[in-house]
Amino acid sequence: MLSYICIHNVTKMVLSNSPEISNTFYQKVGCLFYAIAMADRTVHVKELDTLKKIVREKWLSLDETEDEFGTDSAFQIEIVFDWLLEYEKESRDRFDEFVDFFHEHPSIFTKKVKALIYDTANAIAGAFSGKNKSELMLLGKLELLFKKD
Repeated sequence: MLSYICIHNVTKMVLSNSPEISNTFYQKVGCLFYAIAMADRTVHVKELDTLKKIVREKWLSLDETEDEFGTDSAFQIEIVFDWLLEYEKESRDRFDEFVDFFHEHPSIFTKKVKALIYDTANAIAGAFSGKNKSELMLLGKLELLFKKD
């Protein structure tokens, strides 16, 4: 169940009463964004730059969850993305990980959260020479996933 807190006149969501689930949410979102960027079997610098920019501009303000080191949990998106990139993990498996988490924790995925996820995925896909067929297919699957629920 979502709750809201107000700090300095800015209302932020609390994605979950469990910090572990909130951290896992950001990690699975990182998996999704990696899957989108890696759909064409390569991650371009512009895609990575777009991800980092959007995390800072949009994701850091989503909620107040911090990881065990006191860092905003939204940075888990970048950390997981970088780790997956370093170890050259498969795109499809990462997309499936996100889908599984989505089905296990549907209450986290409000309209606002879904819109932010889709908009970020769309921006990453379009960051380098527009969207290719593989990226468009994953974006379509994501859109269908969000519309089903």
